[in-house]
Amino acid sequence: MKTITAMLTETVSAAFESCGYDPSLGTVMVSDRPDICQFQCNGAFAGAKLYHKAPMIIAEEVAGKLSDSSIFSKAEAVRPAFINLTLSDEFLAEFCRNIAKDEHLGVEQAERPSTIVIDYGGPNVAKALHIGHLRSAIIGESLKRLARACGHNVIGDAHLGDWGMPMGLTIAYLSEKYPDWKCFSEDFDPEKDAIPDIDVKELNEIYPAASARSKEDSDDGRAFKEKAHGMTLMLQSHKKGIYDLWKKLVSISVGDIKKICSQLNVDFDYWYGESDADEYIPELLDLLGSKGLMHESMGAMVVDVAQEDDKAPMPPVMIKKTDGSVLYDTTDLATLIQREKDFKPDNVWYVADKRQTLHFEQCFRCAKISGIVRDETRLEYLGFGTMNGADGKPYKTRDGGVMQLQMLLDTAYAAARERISAENFTAAEEAESTARKIAVASIKFGDLINHRTKDYIFDLDKFLSAEGKTGVYLLYMVTRICSVLRKLGIEDSGDISIGDIYTDAERQLMLCIALTGEAFNRAFTERAPNYICENAYQLAVLFSKFYHDNHILSESDENKRAAWINLCRLVKRMLEKHLDILAIDTVEKM
Repeated sequence: MKTITAMLTETVSAAFESCGYDPSLGTVMVSDRPDICQFQCNGAFAGAKLYHKAPMIIAEEVAGKLSDSSIFSKAEAVRPAFINLTLSDEFLAEFCRNIAKDEHLGVEQAERPSTIVIDYGGPNVAKALHIGHLRSAIIGESLKRLARACGHNVIGDAHLGDWGMPMGLTIAYLSEKYPDWKCFSEDFDPEKDAIPDIDVKELNEIYPAASARSKEDSDDGRAFKEKAHGMTLMLQSHKKGIYDLWKKLVSISVGDIKKICSQLNVDFDYWYGESDADEYIPELLDLLGSKGLMHESMGAMVVDVAQEDDKAPMPPVMIKKTDGSVLYDTTDLATLIQREKDFKPDNVWYVADKRQTLHFEQCFRCAKISGIVRDETRLEYLGFGTMNGADGKPYKTRDGGVMQLQMLLDTAYAAARERISAENFTAAEEAESTARKIAVASIKFGDLINHRTKDYIFDLDKFLSAEGKTGVYLLYMVTRICSVLRKLGIEDSGDISIGDIYTDAERQLMLCIALTGEAFNRAFTERAPNYICENAYQLAVLFSKFYHDNHILSESDENKRAAWINLCRLVKRMLEKHLDILAIDTVEKM
């Protein structure tokens, strides 16, 4: 289904053409003065230059043609040469009827669907998820759902950090804590010798301790760091015992990561890690070597990616360290080889902290000059800002540490549980489930309402408010509609028949519904879910006005009552669609 501005553009373009002007002048946009008109066209200004004619004359000619159309209740030329457009109620109601019938609820589908791989989440194995992982997970999940809603073939990949120095640090620490484990022995036999079980809690505590020790300015700290480097190299060489221990650590850690991600409604089509790219590294090295791109620099193997027009220094990409081990750059490039073989993507999106700009620019350049990806493949780095505390600095626990993600979720759940009334629920389990959904909605909407590139202040009390731009407010509006339908004994299933427009509140609400396709298009184009949040909020606000202005339950006019009930049902489905894109579950009561 075309967006409403696309349909109006076709009509206005035809009017320009019938007046003897270039139809491309007929582009219609949403008015920036909704108090004056709903839409506008500014093509007369460009037409004046093309046809050496006063712009107001052109605007009046075109507006005259449009005033006869049943699409508009008003089409007028306004000085200096704007064409202001207001839809007829009949056209607006019919457009909303078509949205109600459309399986995509008015979201325009791609004419040429792309295959998009989204690399997001990026959790590190054997490390507890912390709040630094939150934005990548929920922004990436929303973009994945948004792209699918627009008709694209989308593949989500967690791209686990499981093959670098953090793993070497963890294994080195375990080797000293449990030196008698058979996996650290040269005579380890994977057919006979078992890897001991490790508790997730203990595993999550090991990396911080190992990392801190490796940073100590002492002989012990330097020796431990060197040992961790050795363990990393042994792991990447698939040394038996070390490699078998690694597999056990990955299994334990990924299980815990999946558990936490599921609480956020975040899921991946593939849980690939850096390790899955390992088998493609020889092919990468051969390719870079055969094209003469890789050379030695201070004992390491690098690829130069600087360009003549660079305004800042661009370091080379390091492919192999002096000890022969590989880095993030290496595995990211090898992963592109894997993705090209498995998916042949048209686009690869990387959702990551905006401080990684240099890394991705280096990798993208290397991928293009080496031919790892096709010329037409688009690689996009979708950087995001920082989640900050009230002091404007990265969010911390009260004692100044980095908060674990599970702790954040538990804190939000406890706060949500205090705010809901147990009297509204027949069972404790239902109240608990509702509180958890409210907690997740508050956290996710509080994040996603901000453009992904911006930093924002995390304020749980504000996010949990039932007023203002919050996820809780949106959930409340859905529950309000559910309550109306329950009181009327109406099941929200089957087709929706949108009726005539009786009040200004309906008109405003229907116009917002009609503009939903524009919001989805903009969100997809900018890779920014905040436009979905904004549109959902506007829908909720306008529904609240409509609900207060019209007494649906007591309305005696059957035609009005039926029209209003069906409009309630459509708004409910629209809100549910928006929230689904944000991976937020709705609730029936609060």
